[in-house]
Amino acid sequence: MIKFFRKIRQKLLSENKFSKYLLYAVGEIILVVIGILIALQINNWNELRKDGIKEQVILKQLQEDYGTNLLQLEQKIDSREKMITSALRLLRAFDNPDEIVRDSVIKDLAELRNDPTFDPIQNDLTSSDNLRLIRNQDLKRLLSNWSSDVIAVIEIEKNWSKSVVEQYDPIISDLGIGRDIYNSWMNDVNHNWLLDKNVKDYKEEIGTSRFSTTLNEILNSKNLESLISSCIVICKGANLQSEALRLRILEILDLIENEIKK
Repeated sequence: MIKFFRKIRQKLLSENKFSKYLLYAVGEIILVVIGILIALQINNWNELRKDGIKEQVILKQLQEDYGTNLLQLEQKIDSREKMITSALRLLRAFDNPDEIVRDSVIKDLAELRNDPTFDPIQNDLTSSDNLRLIRNQDLKRLLSNWSSDVIAVIEIEKNWSKSVVEQYDPIISDLGIGRDIYNSWMNDVNHNWLLDKNVKDYKEEIGTSRFSTTLNEILNSKNLESLISSCIVICKGANLQSEALRLRILEILDLIENEIKK
């Protein structure tokens, strides 16, 4: 092809047809430019195709991860709802101790020993380079804000984690009901936090304390009553934040589903 164009140029020059040669040269330049533009367009199309394939891979992995996050978050919400129910029942026991059975109080206190904390899957799929590949701007915004949304939940959860270590355990130890509560906690509580959900393997009968703290002593502990009240406040706040985060996950999953279908 190059030799063909060269022969045409040489023929025009040899015949002293300069105006035609000039017109031909301009035409040749235009053809070269068009060729370059076509090549660039093909290259851009190829890059977009590759990015589209990468985007689909990322979206499908995000769909799996956020589906897992949703399941875990809902389990934490459920655990805290059970804690709130037990805490309210305990406060009613403090207010009206006459018809309360000690074993039921121990079981409710064991439920409060739970420490549900949201631990979402961590990956680099939402790094700046991968976010560039996601074309849906609403989805990109939600993914960008994900870390700060999670922090809003975790910060509240930390309050109860701290209370369990610094207040709950010392209180039940001072009351002499630690063994009773831990025994109930291991055998009566649903431990959905276990990775393999092997709840049966976690059960272990450690018995009850021979000191046999009376129900009256338990329900006269001002520190315990205060902690139970605190549990309701913290768990309620954590669940409100968790529900907001749950709605964001559902929105993310919905947007991902729509992008995958495309």
